[in-house]
Amino acid sequence: MKTGNQSSGTNFMLVGLFQYGSMNGFLFAAIVFLFLVAVLGNITLLHLIRVDSRLHMPMYFLLSQLSLIDMMYICTTVPKMVSNFLANTKTITFLGCEIQTFMFVSLGGCEAILLGFMSYDRYVAICHSLHYPVLMSKKTCFSLIMCTWCSSAVNSLIHTLYVFQLPFCGSRLINHFFCEIPSLLPLVCEDTSHYEDTILLSGLIILLLPFLAILASYAQVLTVVFQMRLGTGRTKALSTCFSHLIVVSLFYVTTLSTYTRPHSLHDPAQDKMVAVFYSIVTPLLNPFIYSLRNKEVLGALSRLLG
Repeated sequence: MKTGNQSSGTNFMLVGLFQYGSMNGFLFAAIVFLFLVAVLGNITLLHLIRVDSRLHMPMYFLLSQLSLIDMMYICTTVPKMVSNFLANTKTITFLGCEIQTFMFVSLGGCEAILLGFMSYDRYVAICHSLHYPVLMSKKTCFSLIMCTWCSSAVNSLIHTLYVFQLPFCGSRLINHFFCEIPSLLPLVCEDTSHYEDTILLSGLIILLLPFLAILASYAQVLTVVFQMRLGTGRTKALSTCFSHLIVVSLFYVTTLSTYTRPHSLHDPAQDKMVAVFYSIVTPLLNPFIYSLRNKEVLGALSRLLG
């Protein structure tokens, strides 16, 4: 039975992340600090790749797209959370919630697909180095990026339009610090079990398939690397592979745990902690893991500063 306030013009309320009394000030300062470091790190990496001709290669072109996605990703959630905390309010408009949901799902899908393409780039570079200029040409890179942005945007648009035409009931209190589809479903007045199956299928396609492709790519890469003679080339390749796998594991494991679990197994407190990892921690770590362990990027940074 459909009851309660179902008007599409009614605002939502966000419970937020700061629910720990005396710890609120410390948590707020920590989130703001992490946000500023993440934005600065990604902007710096974007600028380095743009201005240094030595970084005008497919690997760094894909990395620049990852930095752009991460910067937009963290800006989708944290500024609203910070403004609500400073204004001592929990309100977010219906349209604002809709936009936030679309951006978050779209950018999350972009990152998932792009990480898969980045692993393919490393696979080609190490396992088929002679054919690398052909297999990873400018046209190919552009096609991969267009595929990433368009497919994730279409997927996000479908989910967003469907969710926000559902009837919402009661207080409209979202037990989360931003608008995310799993946290919105408990507010819906009707049975959403069939739609949850759609979310599961979408999550398996957008998240699990690239993750499996990454594991397959790096299995091939590591096989080739371990056949190399001991030396700097092998050490560098292993270091790069493990750095990428750390980022990949952190992102995919946390997002898969959110978007492939049945609604009945979701715990709001746990969901919020998991969301912190893929919405804040991963965008923070990506530019540093991909750059601080990379001599070419460090060289570009030293040339920029020197």
